[in-house]
Amino acid sequence: MSIPHQEFAPGLVIQRITPPLALTDYKLIAFDMDSTLINIECIDEIADAVGKKAEVAAITEATMRGEIKDFKESLRRRVALLKGVPVSSLQQVYDQRLKLNPGAAELVAACKKVGLKVLLVSGGFTFFANRVKERLGLDYARSNLLDEKDGQLTGQVVQQSWGDICDGAEKRRTLLEVASLMGISPAECIAVGDGANDLPMMGEAGLSVAFHAKPKVREQAMVAINEGGLDRLLEIVR
Repeated sequence: MSIPHQEFAPGLVIQRITPPLALTDYKLIAFDMDSTLINIECIDEIADAVGKKAEVAAITEATMRGEIKDFKESLRRRVALLKGVPVSSLQQVYDQRLKLNPGAAELVAACKKVGLKVLLVSGGFTFFANRVKERLGLDYARSNLLDEKDGQLTGQVVQQSWGDICDGAEKRRTLLEVASLMGISPAECIAVGDGANDLPMMGEAGLSVAFHAKPKVREQAMVAINEGGLDRLLEIVR
């Protein structure tokens, strides 16, 4: 028997929860980056620099919909297509194309105001994640590191202390690890995402939020924000 989804307000759908919830009941909020906190899929925009945006974007879309199951393999395939892209292109993408999604700054500020820690956990890249972390004053960030040589991308990702690729399993592990270090339970965490690789961490969190998400993600989230900005979560969690 499927659980009924309820339209709480126009473009805001809930299931398995009874609002209003208290923001102070949570201690950590974890965000995906690309298409969640920010308006673009960075990898697609980097690929544009070498005329491969359509090719890379098609793989990204299929992966986020859950049609390509192996995120690591999908990312390796896409990163390989970035070989030869000048590193300077990353700064251009950041300056010219990357914008925070509506309501991102407001939601983060509201969470920080009542003492939540904020985690950015992304299948995207440190170049962007670290800048977004700084811009929003986030507490933690984990993402993938693009290998570069002689001012160009090599088409590889760099092995980091925790592993090489932040996929759905790593997002889940990171959420649980940070919660454990904070001495809190997963029930005290909120997880926000839009793609299939966000489902493992969303499944662990006490509150899962889908933001303008793929159908599969909207179906499973407790809150689906289908219209408006990220700060619409504050209509439910106050």
